[in-house]
Amino acid sequence: MSATHEVTNQVPPLLGHDVAEDPALLEALRREGGGHAEGALRELGRFAGTERAEELGRLANVHRPVLHTHDRYGYRIDEVEYHPAWHDLMGRAVAGGLHAAPWRDGAGAAAHVVRAAAFYVTSQVEAGHCCPISMTYAVVPALRHNPELARRYEPLLASEHYEPGLRPPLGKRGLVAGMSMTEKQGGSDVRANSTRAEPVGDEAGAYRITGHKWFTSAPMSDVFLCLAQAPGGLSCFLVPRVLPDGARNGVRLMRLKDKLGNHSNASAEVEYEGAVGWLVGEEGRGVRTIVEMVNLTRMDCVLVAAAGMRLGTTRAVHHAVHRRAFGARLVDAPLMRNVLADLAVEAEAATVLAMRLAGATDRAVAGDAGEEALRRLALPVAKYWVCKRAPAHAAEALECLGGNGYVEDSGMPRLYREAPVTSVWEGSGNVTALDGLRAMAREPESVEAVLTEVDAAAGADRRLDAAARRLRVELGRREGLEARARRVAQAVVLALQGSLLVRFGHPAVADAFCGSRLEDGVVGYAFGTLGESVATDVLIERARPVVPAAG
Repeated sequence: MSATHEVTNQVPPLLGHDVAEDPALLEALRREGGGHAEGALRELGRFAGTERAEELGRLANVHRPVLHTHDRYGYRIDEVEYHPAWHDLMGRAVAGGLHAAPWRDGAGAAAHVVRAAAFYVTSQVEAGHCCPISMTYAVVPALRHNPELARRYEPLLASEHYEPGLRPPLGKRGLVAGMSMTEKQGGSDVRANSTRAEPVGDEAGAYRITGHKWFTSAPMSDVFLCLAQAPGGLSCFLVPRVLPDGARNGVRLMRLKDKLGNHSNASAEVEYEGAVGWLVGEEGRGVRTIVEMVNLTRMDCVLVAAAGMRLGTTRAVHHAVHRRAFGARLVDAPLMRNVLADLAVEAEAATVLAMRLAGATDRAVAGDAGEEALRRLALPVAKYWVCKRAPAHAAEALECLGGNGYVEDSGMPRLYREAPVTSVWEGSGNVTALDGLRAMAREPESVEAVLTEVDAAAGADRRLDAAARRLRVELGRREGLEARARRVAQAVVLALQGSLLVRFGHPAVADAFCGSRLEDGVVGYAFGTLGESVATDVLIERARPVVPAAG
């Protein structure tokens, strides 16, 4: 080969490392009571760092799902064909309990925390398949509003068996669930839904559902929770793809969405043509029925956004450690060190907050009213802020690789395309920020719970103390509150992140966070604006993946 084609100064593949070797994640896992699961998490992390895992993620995204509406004879089949890599990833996630382990009998201590840590690691392999996994996890509490349906379906939703294919759900060994709510005329305003549900009149309490759903992800799920207007108002229904007698239900897949990212995961427009569904909860209380489901999927959005930040940071650091420019390693350039350290700070702050919310979920499920109050306000604003920061973080991490980062082979474009998903789904920025305001107005105890959490670090850092004072002022101002909803959400999250890092994080991380995010109550307009005194060496080292030496 010609000497002009010698390969030099190229970064080695980021393979063979333990993705779970993440100080912020492991520290939070132990702190929130899930330390007993560290061994299993590291086993998952070692797989996540393999070439096999990387290839599964790549194949599932390159070979997008394909919709087949009819068979060769003209009969409707409404099936979506996935690449085998998708099924491999789904099977691993289900076998690992990411879809339902906390709901099983004998789930063990800190079950939601343990599951959250595994979900965080798995989403770094491939984020798209985490959507149906998340929806299956979240459907169980909602389904319990109909004890008879829960009795029949919950064991299958919690099963460790992944069994794709359209068959009567109660005859399968395991089920995957989705939700079908959004309509073209309403979007997030589900109360504007026009899909109708008419009682059939039989003893089983079945309804016939007719209408159009504009956005239904994972349309090949076995069952869906669907919102429709019943005679008593907007209500929630369990709708199977296949009826108990084996007949296809009236669920027609019209087309798949051509999305910016999330390519492995199909999302469809769906027509319900007299589809049979069973009421979950009471008529007219559909939104209340699915509230807990939305809480759980929002928590997963925060986890996926935090995991994406961690993935982008580790890739950027790995590249900078091995790449040379202008006569030195990139990682030794002061400005690059500032950028990398700033990316690491953002990732750690997102991770500690996400895991704190998982811990609050465990305690709220166990009946802790204070933790439920904290979650009621902290969750929607965390969903707003962390997921809003993810796209900017991904863009900066991509840029650390220069032109190489703009090339698909690097994996960074997929991360960049994936980043906005969590901000849009389960309530976009305005919806979640306003949901935080509703929590403040309707449940004042949620404000007290947040302030108590922030005050747990009182006196430990002057910048955090000043941010806590500003937060009280912000929360106390009633005029123009709706227009300030994003500002309020940001203030709440930054104070919470600061408190968690000051109490539990590495001192260098806490110092960098408070100095760059809380000093003046604003966040820098670009990453890489940390002060000169920040211990960038510590921050970068915490983000550096440990890759075994070749040979």
